[in-house]
Amino acid sequence: MDTTIIMLITAGFILQALFIKAEHEEKYLAADILKGSASLMFVLIGYLATQRVNNPFNRTFFIGLLFGMIGDILLNLRFVFKEQGQKIFLAGILAFLIGHILYLVGLIPQAQHVWIWYCIIIGALAAAALLAYIFKTMEVKKAFKIFGVFYLGAVFIMTAIALGIAIFTPSTRATIYAIGAVLFTASDVVLIFNTFSGVTKFSLRITNLTLYYIGQILIAVSLFF
Repeated sequence: MDTTIIMLITAGFILQALFIKAEHEEKYLAADILKGSASLMFVLIGYLATQRVNNPFNRTFFIGLLFGMIGDILLNLRFVFKEQGQKIFLAGILAFLIGHILYLVGLIPQAQHVWIWYCIIIGALAAAALLAYIFKTMEVKKAFKIFGVFYLGAVFIMTAIALGIAIFTPSTRATIYAIGAVLFTASDVVLIFNTFSGVTKFSLRITNLTLYYIGQILIAVSLFF
């Protein structure tokens, strides 16, 4: 890994830490700028990887990373424009959903084997189980339920396929990507419980944001292999 990538990763984690601090201090505009800047770092890593290895796989994932950055900005923009908070939040989730669909588009050609169907089924069942628990134990508005079904379905299926690729056709890229996907999914689970359980904890917010950022960095770095 060359110096430029290390510098981008380091800058990203510094910006992410500053974002968490600013958000906790309720400096929401500054926080959103910092969050967008931190996200730009993994987008730049993806861009450099695509320039080095310019193939359909990398180009698809680079666009997915771009939608991740858009989602990051929108999710935190809801605190700046509170009256439109729900709409902005849902727009952010939609951006992440598009990103995950693009990740799926990139992954599926790498997994043209019978076991991919087992991965899809396992991912769908895991998402369904989590959604059933959420809907049973938490108060969630109808709009969030609808978006949640599609979003979590895409996330869990994407992660299951990534794990299947890493297990059945192992490579450095597949392993790094799979770890990133698992961390991304774990961050979403933490975010859901911290947002909708009725008890918001700063420690869980830190956990959510840290897992997410490491996951996106690993996804971007995997494109170099």
